[in-house]
Amino acid sequence: MSTSEEISALLVTRFGTAPEAIRPEVPLRQLRLDSLALEELRLLIEDRMDVDLEDVVLSSRDTVGRLVEAVCTRAGA
Repeated sequence: MSTSEEISALLVTRFGTAPEAIRPEVPLRQLRLDSLALEELRLLIEDRMDVDLEDVVLSSRDTVGRLVEAVCTRAGA
């Protein structure tokens, strides 16, 4: 499963996001992810994908694509 697919699966299963709403250009706030939900998502990604995202700062204004890019960058580090 790709990074994008993993994140999409988490958004659908844990946050009830509609799969068709998850596109790279969509801001995270449009998926109804506030700062608490973003922190929960970060922890879920770290656990599921065994990647350290502690110093990655994301806001609800960032896009799904930016989140995927950040995870890919950290996974490759």
